[in-house]
Amino acid sequence: MNGFIAVAKNGLNFYISPLFEAAGLVIHGFTTRGGGASVGAYSSLNTAFNVGDEPGSVRKNRILICRALGINPDEIVAGRQVHGDRVAVVDGGDQGRGAWAINDALPNVDALVTAVSGLPLSSYYADCVPIFLLDPVHRVVALAHAGWKGTVAKIGLKTVQKMSAIFGTDPKDCLSGIGPSIGPCCYEIDQGVLDQIKCSFSYWTDLVVPVHPGKWHLDLWQANYRTLVDAGLLKNNIDIACICTSCRNNLFFSYRAQGGTTGRMASLIMLK
Repeated sequence: MNGFIAVAKNGLNFYISPLFEAAGLVIHGFTTRGGGASVGAYSSLNTAFNVGDEPGSVRKNRILICRALGINPDEIVAGRQVHGDRVAVVDGGDQGRGAWAINDALPNVDALVTAVSGLPLSSYYADCVPIFLLDPVHRVVALAHAGWKGTVAKIGLKTVQKMSAIFGTDPKDCLSGIGPSIGPCCYEIDQGVLDQIKCSFSYWTDLVVPVHPGKWHLDLWQANYRTLVDAGLLKNNIDIACICTSCRNNLFFSYRAQGGTTGRMASLIMLK
C-alpha cells in the first residue's frame, strides 16, 4: 500500500500510482485544481462540464491536462456519472464520447473498461474515490468512480468482475490505485448512510468511527481497499493515496469543504 506520488508535467501537477508507473504499460494521472483557466469557485483546473463552470474554460482545461500527459483530448471517453454501479466496456467506436460535452458522454456509467491501446478513459471527482485498475497480463485498464453509493454497491468488485468476464482477467494479476478523495478524518455520515454500510459490509465496524450522536466518520479508502481484496486482488498490488481532498482543498476540489459549488478533478488512464 504505497501512497501515490506527485509529479509535474508541463507545468501541471498530477498524482500517480507507483505500481502503475513501474508497470510501464499506461499513461495515467489524477489532476489537482491548479494551473487552469477557470475562475471563482471553479478556480482553476476544473475538468467537468456539469458543475456550472464556463464550458470554454473546461475545454481549455481538458486540453491542458491532455497535452501535459501526451493524450489527444479529442479522443477521451467519459461516462455520465450517476453514483451507480454500471460498468461499460468501451472500444474505438466510443472514442471521443463525452470529450467536449456532458450530453455526449456514455449515459448512466460510473466505471469504464477497455483493452484498446491509445484509447484514453476519464472520470471526474470532488471527494469521491477514484479507482484505477490495470491487468498487465491481458492489457486491460479501467476507471471506477466510487462515492458512498458506489462503495456500498461495490463498484470496484463489479469492475474487476467485468474485466474477468470479458477479457479473462485474473484478479491476482490486477494492479489497483485508490486515488485522492475525502478521508476518514472528514467524511461524516448519518444514520441512513450507516444503515446501508451495515447491509453491504459485514465488517462495517472497521469502517466507521462515531463522532457525534447520530453521526459517524466513514473510511471510504478502507472500504474500497477491502472490496478489491474481496474481489481477489493481492494486498501488495493496491496503492492507496491516503490524501484527503477535504483537508487539502487548496490543492483539490472538495464538494464537502466548498459547500457543493466547486470544480472536479479528473482521473485518466490509457494503454500505451
